[in-house]
Amino acid sequence: MNKSDFSIFAQHPQLVYLDSAATSQKPKVVLEAIQKYYTEMNANIHRSAHFLAESATIAYEATRKTVANFIKAKHKHEIIFTRNATEAINLVARSWGETFLKAGDEILLSKLEHHSNLVPWLQLKEKIGIKIKYLDIDEVGQLIFDGSQITEKTKFVSLTGMSNSLGAITNLKPIIKRAHEVGAKVMIDACQLAVHSPIDIQELDADFLAFSAHKLYGPTGVGVLYGKAELLEKMPPFLGGGEMIQQVFEDHFVAGDIPNKFEAGTPNIAGVVAFKAALDYVNQIGFETIQKQETSLSEYALEKLKTLPYLTLIGPQEVENRGSITSFTMDKVHPHDIAEGLSQKQICIRAGHHCTQPLMDYWKLPATARASFAFYNEKEDVDRLVEGLEEVYQYFS
Repeated sequence: MNKSDFSIFAQHPQLVYLDSAATSQKPKVVLEAIQKYYTEMNANIHRSAHFLAESATIAYEATRKTVANFIKAKHKHEIIFTRNATEAINLVARSWGETFLKAGDEILLSKLEHHSNLVPWLQLKEKIGIKIKYLDIDEVGQLIFDGSQITEKTKFVSLTGMSNSLGAITNLKPIIKRAHEVGAKVMIDACQLAVHSPIDIQELDADFLAFSAHKLYGPTGVGVLYGKAELLEKMPPFLGGGEMIQQVFEDHFVAGDIPNKFEAGTPNIAGVVAFKAALDYVNQIGFETIQKQETSLSEYALEKLKTLPYLTLIGPQEVENRGSITSFTMDKVHPHDIAEGLSQKQICIRAGHHCTQPLMDYWKLPATARASFAFYNEKEDVDRLVEGLEEVYQYFS
């Protein structure tokens, strides 16, 4: 578990990569898995009977089993591969939402949500007339929930497990429990949570859960949707075409079983196959080691950043109930200028609204700067960040 596992740091020896919440760097084992697929087993899956297709199909389905084990799903057919987590959330909004929700039904979201967990529900609102309500947040970005926000009118709840903008980790269990008491279904956007914390989906008891491979040290172009089998079986297909059918006639079709029903067309086979290598890599390190390293980095970063009087930290101020994401603003300097100044020193952070415009509007902020850490970061990276911020502030002062 060090930078030597990641080729990009050899290509850029001075690189300080603090944008892992946007996308993580990829270990060599993932790059090798992609190459191995294309050089040793390149063929389409679930179709041809020849040996290459059989090898590709076995490798693809091995990833499904690995993902199911990763989140402790009961069945591997509860794992659906999509292009990204955004598509996974859209799939639920379109397939479940349009089928089982009606005008006037209430959906509960929160002010923490990424646009990917807002726009699909706003589209559903425009299409069928559902009502959307939002959980408020406190001064450090933690959800305010006492049970009263979920009523008999609540039919669906969709929440982030960890804010991509603030790093705040959501206390999901009491919300899921209350939602199920009134018969509502629950979806969790776990794009950040799955990277930093182990997930036991059976213990959590969420009905749906989405995350992406590219934040979890895997390739881009691969998303995961978990859904309880009994729910997925009731949902109509999201996309139509090859692979998702059992039979097709001139005037109708019969959809296939899950998970095929939701995996129309040729998928990103190489990406899915390589995602197994990423998860194997994470499992080999272990979340206990990952969390220890990331908590240490977060604690060190918060301590150092608090010494800069011209910075204002946004979100949780302590390491409890937060992941390794730190957002901040700088007096009289726009976050975009901060990011550009740091980039000139090969320090990569993100600046902007982080696809959470309602959250920024709620706090009356145009944008923030965000440093997000992974287990391949070191305390020296934090020191470089602090030195860079001091130079940026002096330049604009």
